[in-house]
Amino acid sequence: MSTDTWIALYPEQERNRTLARRTPAGPKAPRPEPGKISQSHDPSPRMDGRSWLMLIVLSVLWGGSFFFTEIALVDLPPFTLVLGRVAIAAMILWWVVLLRHIVIPHDPKIWLGFLVMGALNNLIPFCLIVWGQTHIASSLAAILNATTPLFTLIIAHLATQNEKLSRRKVIGVLTGFIGVIIVIGLPDAMEASISNVTNIAALAPFAVLLAAVSYGCAGVFGRRFKNTPPILTAAGQTSASSLMLIPLCILIDTPWNLPFPKTETILAVLGIAAFSTALAYILYFQLLNRAGASNLLLVTFLIPVSAILLGVLFLGETLALRQIGGMVVIGLGLAVIDGRLFFSRKGD
Repeated sequence: MSTDTWIALYPEQERNRTLARRTPAGPKAPRPEPGKISQSHDPSPRMDGRSWLMLIVLSVLWGGSFFFTEIALVDLPPFTLVLGRVAIAAMILWWVVLLRHIVIPHDPKIWLGFLVMGALNNLIPFCLIVWGQTHIASSLAAILNATTPLFTLIIAHLATQNEKLSRRKVIGVLTGFIGVIIVIGLPDAMEASISNVTNIAALAPFAVLLAAVSYGCAGVFGRRFKNTPPILTAAGQTSASSLMLIPLCILIDTPWNLPFPKTETILAVLGIAAFSTALAYILYFQLLNRAGASNLLLVTFLIPVSAILLGVLFLGETLALRQIGGMVVIGLGLAVIDGRLFFSRKGD
């Protein structure tokens, strides 16, 4: 799951809630002059200790999805694993929807939108990442997945009229893609692919990057759900992706021919569904309301770190110095896009 996708879905809701919390009540509340931009650089409130703790936990939950995937792939093929993830998560999320007494929509257009979101935000990226992890380490997949904000900005620039790339964001995107080239060693990877067309493993890093593109498309498409309760959107899209995955599992994985999975595989599927998907969505929306979208972008920096630590400590993975350096450059690009470290918000 992409952080940037959900930030893109509900920016106006979050901004309105945040400004409402910070604007003084009563007739003496200050009003901006017509045509004058507020001097506040960021409407998001300061992060307190609890918000930081929630942010770290969220990064571990989402970073843990790469860890759980690596364990479950020992026994399960990609489509079956992804189906288990989204189906169990959907059941948990619908339970939360019912507990909160959220009205379930009857408009077919909304459900068709859930179907598209399920494909763009779950089915396509989850399957690509899981397949990629059959050939590359979980930590490398997490680093490449951190490029989602880069693709989201490009897609939003091309597909919308009011979200064009600023000079700062162009610099950040270019910096991020330089990091990608460093991580995967693009010249070497292209040479390997050309010299050996049967070397499917060489395509694994590009599959994860394509997943990031899909997340970016979901972020732009999903803005039509800005007036829909976020937890309902999450439940709807995971349900839709579950339905789409069933025939794929039957036709490709033939799960009835698979041996019964080991205990650690079952626990990994439960972990990625309950913790890295359902609980992560719930915690994300709470933190979005508490800390704001700009602060929540920080989780993009922390997810690869969490995935790397889990991979190194529990899976025995190692990263080349080139990949670590590339991760730093990608992080630098994201920091430039965020703007708080290198640029004034007024000087975009």
